[in-house]
Amino acid sequence: MMILHDQILTHGNTAVKFKAMCEELESYLTAVILAVQNLHNPSKGFQKRVKEFVAASNMTDEIAGHQKQIQGICFKLKLLAAVDTNSKVNEMHAIMTAPSFVVTPPSRSINNCPPPSRIFQGRQTILAKMHRFFTPDSGKQLIYVLHGLGGAGKTQIALKFIQDSSANFSDIFLLNASTLDTIITGLKNMAVSKFVGDSAQDALTWLQSKHGNWLLFFDNADDPKINLNKFFPQCNHGNIIITSRNPGLRTYGDHSPVSDMEAKDAITLLLQSAAKESSEENVQVAAAIVKELFHLPLAIVQAGSFILQSEDMAGYLMLYQKNRAQLLSEKPVQSHDHYAWTVYTTWQISFDRLSQLAATLLQLCSFLHYSGISEDMFSNASKYSFPVWLPAKEELQAPLQFLSHFLGPTGEWNSLRFSEVTNEIKSYSLITFDAATKMFSIHPLVHAWSRNTLVDEAASHLCISSLLGMSIAEIPNHDITLASLRLMPHISSVTPFNTVDVEADFRAAFWGIYFSTGKLTEAQNLIEHTCEKYRLVFGEEHLATLVAMRRLGLTYSHLGEYKKAKELEVTVLEKRTKLLGEDHPDTLSAIGDLAWTHSALGDFAKAKELRVTVLEKRATLLGLDHPDTLRAMANLAATHSMLGDFDKAKELEVTVLEKQTKLLGEDHLVTLSAMGNLAWTHSALGDFEKAKELQVTVLEKRTKLLGEDHPDTLLAMGNLARSHSKLRDFEKAKELEVVVLEKRTKLLGEDHPHTLIAMGNLATTCFKLGDLEQAKQLEVTVLEKRRQLWGDRHPSTVGAMQDLAIIYRALDKLTEAAELERLVKQIQMSL
Repeated sequence: MMILHDQILTHGNTAVKFKAMCEELESYLTAVILAVQNLHNPSKGFQKRVKEFVAASNMTDEIAGHQKQIQGICFKLKLLAAVDTNSKVNEMHAIMTAPSFVVTPPSRSINNCPPPSRIFQGRQTILAKMHRFFTPDSGKQLIYVLHGLGGAGKTQIALKFIQDSSANFSDIFLLNASTLDTIITGLKNMAVSKFVGDSAQDALTWLQSKHGNWLLFFDNADDPKINLNKFFPQCNHGNIIITSRNPGLRTYGDHSPVSDMEAKDAITLLLQSAAKESSEENVQVAAAIVKELFHLPLAIVQAGSFILQSEDMAGYLMLYQKNRAQLLSEKPVQSHDHYAWTVYTTWQISFDRLSQLAATLLQLCSFLHYSGISEDMFSNASKYSFPVWLPAKEELQAPLQFLSHFLGPTGEWNSLRFSEVTNEIKSYSLITFDAATKMFSIHPLVHAWSRNTLVDEAASHLCISSLLGMSIAEIPNHDITLASLRLMPHISSVTPFNTVDVEADFRAAFWGIYFSTGKLTEAQNLIEHTCEKYRLVFGEEHLATLVAMRRLGLTYSHLGEYKKAKELEVTVLEKRTKLLGEDHPDTLSAIGDLAWTHSALGDFAKAKELRVTVLEKRATLLGLDHPDTLRAMANLAATHSMLGDFDKAKELEVTVLEKQTKLLGEDHLVTLSAMGNLAWTHSALGDFEKAKELQVTVLEKRTKLLGEDHPDTLLAMGNLARSHSKLRDFEKAKELEVVVLEKRTKLLGEDHPHTLIAMGNLATTCFKLGDLEQAKQLEVTVLEKRRQLWGDRHPSTVGAMQDLAIIYRALDKLTEAAELERLVKQIQMSL
């Protein structure tokens, strides 16, 4: 058209010579129109795929616009072809220079940039930040990056921003940045459309020289191998928006992570996509659905489309829970935007670009909990020392082969290599990293999807289960409590699969995690299985069997089943003494366990005798500053307190606290335990203010380290409540004791000894507040349950009788009080 235009202007008096050229051009343009029409009427194979591509790439509207332009040009050409030899040059010139005919660059362009989805919702925080960022006349090139998981809505946010602020930009250009070819092609088309050349460099040169406030939108810049900076105009003006799954592009400018929607916006999006009214009932159902979809926009839109077809929103959640993979893989026929992929397809595209090692790591992590994944879990596993009672090298070929990719020449852990692999996964937002906690996490839907990519699910499960077991086996005893809090969610995620014996059985290692986090029933199930297995494999006398028996005894003891614990502990002590000798550390541990159970059974004199022996031998063998010696000293101090010798207890506890603080620091859990013991003794000696001061510190630090629900945190809370009560602040004491009782009941059950202690403490506080009926109800329950657990002669049962007798007297129930007092006196005289 441009050539024809120039020729007519130059040789107007012989315009008839160009009639054939006009006819040829008309024929060509007609053929283009027919070709475009054919794309809309596919019948099979390639044409169908072309149609899908055209629809997916936002080309339909553009082609329709070109078709309209071509039809207008054809009309003008027919007029031109009708001009005869006698026509005047100015008549031909008027036709060729008519506004609807002359091809000149527009003063303002919006190239192939569609509007956002008709049901776009929310994202106001990100949009507001973008509007503040793109200020006119900044004197520099402004670049903004929207990064996040595929399906999170990055493109829609960019399109919404462009729609709302298009008047602020002189030209707007959309580039498909998914590949080098699409970027270069987009820039070439830009150059041609602006009549500044036909190459990508021509477009960049024009943008660099043009001082208008243009906007360049790089959409789907997901390939981390592409250096996007090569395609930025090198100038101090203009604006650039980038959407990408690669958080590494944050280096170019300001940015916003795009993740899940706000709950309110997610509900509105689902209702609109499902064409449902915002009734109270629909909102309630929608809230449950979007919660299950973790507020991911693309998943919500797909769910809405399905509900629109089925017209059954109430039944969707049940269908989804049974058919998640299918529902997240199906493309709706009708859509509100031009996004081509389903939820699962968009992640599969990223997954297919990963190296084999990166893909395997992501798949293995799909068996773990989706958050709190750390490098330490894998590096610790690489140090596995193959103890005799845990799986041997022959059973661990798969995890050892996986770990070998992260080891240096001499077998040491290579953190750089691990970072390279995790960075590869992060570059597609399939995993994220929290620099503050040093933990990785995976979007819950991606976490579920990645397991669907497995060819051999059982083998992968066994591999990651073994890796966890190997990692746990290498955790030092003094770090196990904190490590257990980090690992418990992962163990819970892995162990449900262990319904049958597997080749590499690490249940003996998993026991420590359950035990340390207070999940004693689960710990009991694991260790009972291990005991039985070791008896069959190793025999009764084997050290591995004795380790398992000792752990089972500890579990019984913490469950309040002291008689069963004592029976096991006596057996373990006898066998260890025979096999290892009286002075072996494992023998001394067995003596300490038995002492603990004697104390729990109220036999404090026997507990003291055993603990004195342990302390003397540990001090001789290990020295006074060894952690095991200090632990023995703390246990003996506790026994002195039980016997009423608080001065002796305090003397030992001060020593323990000083040495533990020096060895481990002020915030270590072992140090906090020593501080809590000393606080209890201060309270027993009547120094309630000092006790309270120490207990406040212990509670604050344990809450921070262990969380609000950990048994040790609840112990600290109960002790602090006791000091408040001693200081006559009964309301504060009751407030804390109610929390302790509720949480212990939930964690341990109604019959656990620690739950009964909490109930008894609350009963005492209610009594002091004058709420005698509430105090009686609680104390009656305590007495009944202690009788069931231990019988009438146990010290704790006797204590409950005395407390209830006092309450009965306050209520003028003198007969009931006298009966209990008589029984207490009878028991005490017989001891």
